[in-house]
Parts: sequence; structure tokens; C-alpha cells
Amino acid sequence: MSLESVRAWLAEHAPDIAIIDQGESTATVADAARTLGVEPGQIAKTLSVRIDGRVVLIVARGDARLDNRKTKAAFGGRPRMLGADEVFELTGHRVGGVCPFGLATPIPVYCDLSLKDFAQVYPAAGSTTSSVMLTPERLAALVDAQWVDVCQPPMAEGAAEAAE
Repeated sequence: MSLESVRAWLAEHAPDIAIIDQGESTATVADAARTLGVEPGQIAKTLSVRIDGRVVLIVARGDARLDNRKTKAAFGGRPRMLGADEVFELTGHRVGGVCPFGLATPIPVYCDLSLKDFAQVYPAAGSTTSSVMLTPERLAALVDAQWVDVCQPPMAEGAAEAAE
């Protein structure tokens, strides 16, 4: 049902954006990047979080991590990831296909500045095999998102290996 809600939402709000269904898993950032042939950072992951009792969606580049200090400064509280059942109940999308399009309930959407590192990004489109391609600015405009700075910069590959 989720893919259908995204398809209907895009038909109404952005009929020029095509859903890309690769027929292979795009459920994780690594799967999506490999399947779509792009950098992991270009995957626009949608995080479903609760901050002091309110639920928000934060869309960030795929290889970025939420920074608790920045998130608390931006939202006034520490973020807590929602469980899979609650994500589905509120968004209508299963984990692996969560996106800010075609939501089951109205949820405020925020886009992390990290998305602006790329000319094109690829958020999911409601299923574990589908996505769309668009500019970060168009993504934010379509879902009436506010821009925030709540992520840590991604580590360089060498730095990530050294940290392990």
C-alpha cells in the first residue's frame, strides 16, 4: 500500500518525478547505493524520531549520523528513534521504504543541510525496492521541510577504518 500512496502523492504534487523500482533491495543505505550505482551519501535516508513527545521526520544524507548535541540545540530535546511498528502506523511506510511522501498522518519534515552536498539525492519511495531522484532543494520544497543542521559530518573512509 505504501508504494501506492507515494505514487498517488507524486501524481498530485510532482507528476514529473518518476519512481525508480530497481526490483532489488534499496532498504539500507548500502543496498540503495549499490543498486542505484551512486555514493552512499546520495541516498536521502528518512529518520523517524520522537523529540520530547513530538514525532518528526529528518531527511539526511545516507552516510551521516544524527548528532545528539546539534539535535537538542535545534529541537530542544534528545532524539529517540521510533520502533518499526510505530513508524509504519504513523507514516504508512515500512522500515526500508520510509520517505516524506504519501504519509499516513501529517508529520513535520526537516531536511539536514548535509543533503546539500549533492546535486541529486535518492529518497525511498514507500517500498524496499523503490526510490526517486531529485534535487535536495526540490525535496525540501515538495514536503514543506525546514532546513536544519543536526548531523555529524560523514567520516572519511580512512578515518572510519581507524576508528574501528
